[in-house]
Amino acid sequence: MATTKSKTSATFGAPIEVSSVSEWNSILRSAYANNQTVVADFHAEWCQPCKVIAPVYANLASQQPFTYFLRVDVDGNRTRPIAAKYSISAMPTFVVIKRPPGEEGATNATGKGVVVEKLQGADPQGLARITNTHA
Repeated sequence: MATTKSKTSATFGAPIEVSSVSEWNSILRSAYANNQTVVADFHAEWCQPCKVIAPVYANLASQQPFTYFLRVDVDGNRTRPIAAKYSISAMPTFVVIKRPPGEEGATNATGKGVVVEKLQGADPQGLARITNTHA
């Protein structure tokens, strides 16, 4: 089971496999507090295109030290609600999430991010583009 780790820990440069809604929320709060972007890979174990794009995603994660790269199994009992929240209907789907405008330093921040871009499919060039644009 994955644990929440800061970007300075052993997971630095590697995607974090999210194991629960509470872990997801904790990581998002940390990202927003540090004004860092989140790139989430919604995948499934049975999805062959997900397996093909996974090394590309991991490589991009290693190149973007100030961005959280998360992986969410859409079929996981404890992670299915995350996929539902973002209306994931195809795998893989990559979602870029940023802190809401106006919450810089706010003590009453909602913690709800803004989806700034969504990419469906195992498209290496598209994934590199959205990562480089928003990271």
